[in-house]
Amino acid sequence: MYKTNLIIVLLSISSPIFAYIGPGMGGGVIVGVLGVVGAVFLALFGILYYPIKRLVKNRQKKKET
Repeated sequence: MYKTNLIIVLLSISSPIFAYIGPGMGGGVIVGVLGVVGAVFLALFGILYYPIKRLVKNRQKKKET
């Protein structure tokens, strides 16, 4: 309990820090987020592509016979 109160007090009396993060950092964050979203999309596409492709091929074979 004492540690929790101490952490709360220390965090509440902290002084503001004025720092400039430049536009490069914002661009890096955007690229990182787009990379993660793209990787998730490609993973889902890769997992779902082959079963769907196999299903379509099987339906085409059934129509031919």
